[in-house]
Amino acid sequence: MRLTRKLVLAKAKASDLESVKKLNCWGCNLTDISIFCEMPNIEVLTLSANSISSLSPLAGCLSLCELYLRKNMIPSLSELCHLRPLTRLRVLWLAENPCCGTDSPKYRLTVLRCLPRLQKLDNQVVTEDEVALSLMEGEEVTTPPASVHNQPSTNGLPYAETENDYNYNMEETNKIREELGMKPLSRDKFPSFSSPSTRETKPAVKKTHTLEAVLMLLRDLDEEELRIVHTATQNRLQTYTAELETLKESLQTQKTVEIQH
Repeated sequence: MRLTRKLVLAKAKASDLESVKKLNCWGCNLTDISIFCEMPNIEVLTLSANSISSLSPLAGCLSLCELYLRKNMIPSLSELCHLRPLTRLRVLWLAENPCCGTDSPKYRLTVLRCLPRLQKLDNQVVTEDEVALSLMEGEEVTTPPASVHNQPSTNGLPYAETENDYNYNMEETNKIREELGMKPLSRDKFPSFSSPSTRETKPAVKKTHTLEAVLMLLRDLDEEELRIVHTATQNRLQTYTAELETLKESLQTQKTVEIQH
């Protein structure tokens, strides 16, 4: 069933779509919600107990704060990509959809990695530790890329940074910005981080690009987001230190065995 303008106005008791801020369409057997492309000011939306499979019409609802989608037919968590631009979204109820799967902890961390601004997910309060953990253990939710930049070195020469890598650098930065709900940088505002004449191996270039992209993003984060990054960094450093100590112990044990033999 398609959600129509007439039905929306009747339920919201409004005269036009743009004035609708709250709407409850629980259990209306809806499959088509394309009407929300015309409702940018909606703030609280209840769509539970329907047959909705796509969230793309919600991508332009930038005022949305609360979204209830329990008991629908959303097939994959990739649909959450349509919610990334919604920087005001704080409450999401997604339980009892096919996309939730059977691994509840993994599902929750994956959702939070995609939408780190959420304060409540499936009627449970989101903690800072959960958001930080999601950056390491949650799966990355992405839409299929339009193109993949994969340019190998030629003629046996070391890899040199090219226009393709400039595009890759910009693409990676904007990808992270999108995940944080920020607007992408335009090409004219995106700096070239290294000289085209600089020659280095491709893995080193990619690693440098990632670091520079992260440092560039820090300038745009607010206090809450910086605290999340700080917690995630501390957790990663602890893990790295533990792994390093384990490696040292292993090497020391191996060296002792070799000496004994």
